[in-house]
Amino acid sequence: MKFNVFTEMEYVVKSASTLILNINALRTQHQTVLSEEFTIDPYIKTEELPATAGENRMVRFEVDKPQTIKVTYKATVDNHYKTVDYEGLYETAVAQFDHSIIPYLYPSRYCQSDKLYRLANDMFGNIVNPFTKVIAITDWIYWHVEYLSGSTNSETSAFDTVTERQGVCRDFAHLGIALCRALTIPARYFTGYAYQLQPPDFHACFEAYISGEWILFDATKLIPLNGMVKIATGRDAADTAIANIFGDADLTSIVVSCEPAEDGFEAFNYGPVDYKGISYL
Repeated sequence: MKFNVFTEMEYVVKSASTLILNINALRTQHQTVLSEEFTIDPYIKTEELPATAGENRMVRFEVDKPQTIKVTYKATVDNHYKTVDYEGLYETAVAQFDHSIIPYLYPSRYCQSDKLYRLANDMFGNIVNPFTKVIAITDWIYWHVEYLSGSTNSETSAFDTVTERQGVCRDFAHLGIALCRALTIPARYFTGYAYQLQPPDFHACFEAYISGEWILFDATKLIPLNGMVKIATGRDAADTAIANIFGDADLTSIVVSCEPAEDGFEAFNYGPVDYKGISYL
């Protein structure tokens, strides 16, 4: 399915600064960027950085004097996904994981799976099927954590979220990841453009590695799972931040959109136990 994605961000830069933005649609085997345009007004030379943690297409540029800049990104993206029948999935032994999967089992800055081991095993450890186990995790988060805009900040971790029982999409994703890792299910943070998200914004969810597939889960249940355009994946939000600013610059406005580029799109909404998993590969 093809999507048109768009971002416009305005920054007031108060002194010489370097900005690293992570808003470009990711190029993968199953997500093709058909066309894209990244511009800065007034013009500033940019550099795309190679990914060193997770998957991303970060763009770096320097603003050498105080000024207001406008960053615009637009792209047409063709992404392919498949549905996965959870009944046929099995749990993979850690000894069989490829080395690239292992880092997604470890605790990370925002996903302290070691602190949540007892909680995860008490609540979900008796579920045998790994897909059903992750569905149970996402359902528990949905019903027991209040989605509340502005309730958390950049320091909020999964442990904080399970304690305070409130958060936004980033916090829901971190908690899902931490609980999965506590149950020896590799999990990673997923950020992207999301169709039908209200209000429009970037969206965070997570992928769990089950039976050789990275399968998408979203405990917020705010968007259709097949309406995502992937920007980045990583251990947690530290690897996938939309912006890193080195200097003195303030984001003063942002516009984000994601719309189908062709007719016939059918939203695949999150369902109950009969839900079939989405894999973007």
